[in-house]
Amino acid sequence: MPNGILQHWIEALPILMRGAQVTVGLTAAGIALATVIGLTIALMRVSRIRILESIAYIYALVIRGTPLFVQILIVYFVVNAPSKFMSGFIALGINYGAYMSEIIRAAIESIDKGQMEAARSVGMSYGLAMRRVIVPQTYKRLIPPLGNEFIAMLKDSALVSVMGLTELTRAGQTFAMRTFEFTIYFEIALVYLVLTSVFSVIAYYGERAAGVHER
Repeated sequence: MPNGILQHWIEALPILMRGAQVTVGLTAAGIALATVIGLTIALMRVSRIRILESIAYIYALVIRGTPLFVQILIVYFVVNAPSKFMSGFIALGINYGAYMSEIIRAAIESIDKGQMEAARSVGMSYGLAMRRVIVPQTYKRLIPPLGNEFIAMLKDSALVSVMGLTELTRAGQTFAMRTFEFTIYFEIALVYLVLTSVFSVIAYYGERAAGVHER
C-alpha cells in the first residue's frame, strides 16, 4: 500500500471509530425496538382476535413490501423525530420489527400445542398461558435469529447516512470527500467486517451459554 494511502487510513481510523460507536448504538437501540414491535405484532397474529390479526398482517405486509431506504426517508422527513439518531433507530426498529414478528410467531407456533392445552386445563386464560407458559419457552429458540438480525441491521444502518447522521459510513464518506482519498471506502468495509465478526462470535458464545444447540 502506498505511503500516502496508508497515512490517510491511519488518519481516518479515529474518525471511523467514532462513527462505529454511533453505528453500534444505533443498532442496539434499533434491535431493542424491533424486538418489542416484533413480539407485539407476533402476539397479535396468534391472538385469535380477527381485528388484531388483520392489523398485524397489514403491518408486516406493508413494511416488508417497501424498501428500508424509503422508510428511513419517511420517518426522517414526515415523522420529524427530535434527533437524527432517534429517526434512525425508529426507522430500523419499525422495519426489522416486521421481520422479527415472523420469527417470533414461528417460534411461538413451534411450541407443542399440548403446552397450551395443559395451561388452559388448569384454569389459565389464553393470554395468561401465552405470557407464563408459551412465550418464555421461545427465548432459547430466538437467540440465533436475534443475533443474525443484529448483524444484518448493523450493515443496513449504513442507509441512515442519507439523513446526515455521522455513523460509520457517513464519517468515512465525509473524510473521503475532504481528502479525495476514496480508498477509505475499503477501510470502512473492513471496520464493518470486524464489527460483524465480533458480534458473530458474541452470538455464538451466547448460543452456547444458553444451550441452544444442546439435545
